[in-house]
Amino acid sequence: MSTETISADAPVAADGLPAERRRWAAAAIFTALAMASLDTAIANIALPAIAADLHVGPADVIWVVNVYQIALVATLLPLAALGEIVGHRRIYLGGLLLFTLASLACACAWSLPSLLTARVLQGLGASGIMSVNTALVRFVYPGRLQGRGFGHNALVVATAFTLGPTIASGILALGPWTWLFAINIPFGLIAILIGMKTLPRTPRATHAFDLPGALLAASCLGLFILGIGGAAHDARPGLVLIELACAVLLGWILIRRQADHPAPVLPIDLFRRPLFALSTATAICSFAVQGLAFVSLPFYFEDILGRSQVETGFFMTRGLLW
Repeated sequence: MSTETISADAPVAADGLPAERRRWAAAAIFTALAMASLDTAIANIALPAIAADLHVGPADVIWVVNVYQIALVATLLPLAALGEIVGHRRIYLGGLLLFTLASLACACAWSLPSLLTARVLQGLGASGIMSVNTALVRFVYPGRLQGRGFGHNALVVATAFTLGPTIASGILALGPWTWLFAINIPFGLIAILIGMKTLPRTPRATHAFDLPGALLAASCLGLFILGIGGAAHDARPGLVLIELACAVLLGWILIRRQADHPAPVLPIDLFRRPLFALSTATAICSFAVQGLAFVSLPFYFEDILGRSQVETGFFMTRGLLW
């Protein structure tokens, strides 16, 4: 494979990348996407073991999952908007580097606070990956193959979610829970090296970054997830109501502000299309139910039914396949 063929400094093709460079770029994109998707669920199987090892209760160790999801979802829209301005490639590689370093920090965590801090950083890195991966696919694949590229993108996410529990079981059968995070490091480094050589430098928007809109979006989504998580974990009702009320208020302000914005962080007009609105609502409900199951089932299988971590992983994968 020649350097000229895969050099990222080469101009972006008018209709996608050359075939050889496209394959390597897709490998970098989908490897990082699979890692980010796996880490939304792969740690769930080990929550009981993490709780026992760090000497904390189930209500506390749940935050190993929650902080990752809050950091990921809250920053998804701001990073996507920033990617249009500074370049999708830069956001993607920066997110992948942060995700890889944070995985190392998770593997070296010695207490719950240190693990939660590392998981927040890991969630930010995953957000950098997920916020622009679809945009990169659009520039990597030619127009006639973009449907295939988006299909591969969705397949990677679905496969990672489905096989995550089984992969976690296999890792836990060989080593401690820290291996769940350490396994990301070699794959992350490989994806970074390939991505630096193959990912295209996409065109950049000329408008300024909407910092107030980004802060509103991050605060709204973060408080909403925090409130829902608190309600699920029997937090004080007053605190949950305050968090949800603030999320609704910030969401209303965001919608009003974005309505006439030339480059909105959240394009509200898309929701006027019934098919788009229905698809979005369906996806939200699907991921919410899946997330609740991923968090609760490991404790049910291991603490109530007395199953091992390996058995729990296979049970959860089997349930997802059904």
